[in-house]
Amino acid sequence: MPYQGSCHCGALTYRYETELAPATWSIRACQCSFCRAHGARSTSDPQGTVTFQVGQPDQLRRYRFGYGVTEFLICARCGVYIGALAEISGSLFAIINTNALLTPPAGLKDALPVSYEGESAARRAERRRDRWTPCAGVTASWTSPRN
Repeated sequence: MPYQGSCHCGALTYRYETELAPATWSIRACQCSFCRAHGARSTSDPQGTVTFQVGQPDQLRRYRFGYGVTEFLICARCGVYIGALAEISGSLFAIINTNALLTPPAGLKDALPVSYEGESAARRAERRRDRWTPCAGVTASWTSPRN
């Protein structure tokens, strides 16, 4: 089942495909200062797929912090954080911010607070490879669902 997400102004979008029922999604509220400041509620499906679309490339900001291996995708115009992307062993993996879903599906659970404080870079990469969604990439060819 495909789900569409977008920043507020529509410059950045994503398409998240999963066969999981929304009531079974693992919704996480990372407790790092970045995620708390953005009110992020993240999910992923290792059996699903996500594609990020950038309609206005000049509006995409890729922010890195911590170990510097993950790109947090933020709209420069409206400031919305839509998801994160990491390359691990030559493959792309991602999470989406469920707060950016255009139509949040019924049955989503509350976010479970999680902390990855003290996690090594190797353990973080392993966890993301095992739990994050395979990413088909970031494309610049799209039509905004907000237009």
